[in-house]
Amino acid sequence: MFRMHKTLDVITLFHTPSIQASTRIATLLKQASAQSQEQATEDQASDHSHQNSPRDPFELDITEAPPTKDQLKSIFEYVGGSKAAQLVKGASSQSDALRKLQENPDNFLRPVVVDWNRGKAVVGDNESAILKLVKEQPKES
Repeated sequence: MFRMHKTLDVITLFHTPSIQASTRIATLLKQASAQSQEQATEDQASDHSHQNSPRDPFELDITEAPPTKDQLKSIFEYVGGSKAAQLVKGASSQSDALRKLQENPDNFLRPVVVDWNRGKAVVGDNESAILKLVKEQPKES
């Protein structure tokens, strides 16, 4: 049977290597990505569709760059506008965060993990929330 190749979901870590929490999250995400790839290879040999399978493989994008204006707007949609101060240093609102980020890209606070395909994000280094984000399968429609 012919299978269409699905593009991989993209999960981005906005990262600062000098921040210990950010480095810890990068390692955690690399391990989760490797496990999802490994599981996908094992599943090619047999059909486990009836089982509760782990997440499909995903593309891990680790970047030290701050998000673009559009990416930041999307992140706000995912986490809510009330998280402005947790995303951008000194921000009091979404519009203030956009302005402060434009003034100084270093105002963006890391780590932030974003699952663009599922419209979810985790601000900070909450490992259990990040693991939930990367291991969660999409709901069947």
